[in-house]
Amino acid sequence: MASLEPGPVPQLPLALRAPPDQCLETYLDAPAGAIAQLQAAACTAGGDWLYLAGAPGTGKTHLLLASCAAAEAAGRRAAYLPLQAATGRVRDALEALEGNDLLTLDGLECIAGNRDDEIALFDAHNRARASGATLVYAATEQPDALELALPDLHSRLSQCTRIVLSPLDEAGRREVLRQRAQRRGLVIEEPALDWLLRRVGRDLAGLTELLDRLDRASLAAKRRITVPFLREMLGTASR
Repeated sequence: MASLEPGPVPQLPLALRAPPDQCLETYLDAPAGAIAQLQAAACTAGGDWLYLAGAPGTGKTHLLLASCAAAEAAGRRAAYLPLQAATGRVRDALEALEGNDLLTLDGLECIAGNRDDEIALFDAHNRARASGATLVYAATEQPDALELALPDLHSRLSQCTRIVLSPLDEAGRREVLRQRAQRRGLVIEEPALDWLLRRVGRDLAGLTELLDRLDRASLAAKRRITVPFLREMLGTASR
């Protein structure tokens, strides 16, 4: 799997590995059929091209990285590109990633309105179609809601099969935390889960990052994750 790291000049993609729990099977409450669609796109030549739409924190990046991991497990070449990191140099980034069987593009909204980047993406879309590669896009909005400067790019994006992601409710976010903690062998008491959910809100990315920090801190301190431990580590009183 490959990714482009941000920098002042175009760089070759660097190796990137998704965390072990960032796989298709661990995504909770996916729309009906969505995981099978992503699995097919990742592992099957000539699969449907997909467009993931959802608010921040709905797991779009999780699914893109998981799709790349699934493709690599199937012996295919895959790449992930966060478009925010490539803004203003999308053509160089995409050319560096050509030759992959699967290319996942995250954050389409970041380049909306930048005509040069949109043209570069439009050209790459056409080249990928001609070469038999598969593209999976992700954005916070549906294609019709993106303020694109290039009508032809809008037309291409609209032809993708759409998967609309919804935020998890509190029970779903609790289950995500519980499952990820279990896979790490991490014990979190129920009151501590309540405390975390009140503190970090609905953002799954923030929850996952915080869980990683807690894992390291609890190992270093040789302590279970309790509310007093959270207060000590995060320096915030319970609400």
